[in-house]
Amino acid sequence: MTIQKRELAKNIYLLLASLFITSLVVSNLIFQKFFYWYPFGLKVMGNPLFELSVGILPYPITFLITDLISEIYGKKMANKVVITGIFASFFSMGILLIANVAPAIENSPIDDNTFNQVFALSPIAVLASMIAYLLAQFLDIRIYHFWKRLTKGKMLWLRNNFSTFSSQLIDTVLVVGLLSVFGVLEWKLFWGLVISSFLFKIIVAAIDTPLLYLFVGIFRKTFKLNPTDEIDI
Repeated sequence: MTIQKRELAKNIYLLLASLFITSLVVSNLIFQKFFYWYPFGLKVMGNPLFELSVGILPYPITFLITDLISEIYGKKMANKVVITGIFASFFSMGILLIANVAPAIENSPIDDNTFNQVFALSPIAVLASMIAYLLAQFLDIRIYHFWKRLTKGKMLWLRNNFSTFSSQLIDTVLVVGLLSVFGVLEWKLFWGLVISSFLFKIIVAAIDTPLLYLFVGIFRKTFKLNPTDEIDI
């Protein structure tokens, strides 16, 4: 690989890492807002099929990115971006704690009560989310590479979906359970949120498979990679 191509590969990795970290941090900041989603207007006995936190919206992006990094850059680089994202989340939690302690002045557009209502629970949510997310992402990467070795770089759809389905199930159960334990969510919401969140993630994982094929195809063509090749940066 030429020096120019290697620099390009490094820059793309940094871009993917920045998108991953941003999606992860933002998802932990906005999670307290919930919404109903009616895919194709579908309802069950007149009720919405999905009751979701808006924090779930950036999450599928993170799993698409780790699968892409796993495929092109390898297991080690995928693990690095996950660890970096977790550090960024804890760092943002520290900033929130400091910001929450600082008293608002009289003419502040956002008073202490409003700020507390929106952000006070975020550090707890980040802690619960990170415990679940750490396990889920490392499991996702491990399963992904297991299937990649087993299929000798073929059947991209298989490792993409199998790894995401398994890891997302664990992530969903753990994060909703921990948030319920910490009192952020009521236990009566547990099964509804677990089922709706997991179904949503399965649908998104299936939808993002063509995108993974597209991006992997572009990488392989640009850097002249065989199905089992990985870029060493």
